[in-house]
Amino acid sequence: MPNDRSWNETLIKKNVTYHIEFDGRLFLIENVPARVNVETGERHFSPETVERLQQAVWDQCRPVRTIETPVYEYAALV
Repeated sequence: MPNDRSWNETLIKKNVTYHIEFDGRLFLIENVPARVNVETGERHFSPETVERLQQAVWDQCRPVRTIETPVYEYAALV
């Protein structure tokens, strides 16, 4: 029998920060409801949540704040 533990995974409800790159820009959306696997950290979102996230990015809703973030090229770090 294969070692398939998916039937025994533990998911907890948690608010997370969701990030998506769209049209060359990085968007962060805070306090997004998700179910998080306590062992792997994998996040699961309801279809309604995914739709709202996509719509917010497509419509480019007004952000609550803006942050500046550095960008590194991996090859330059070695």
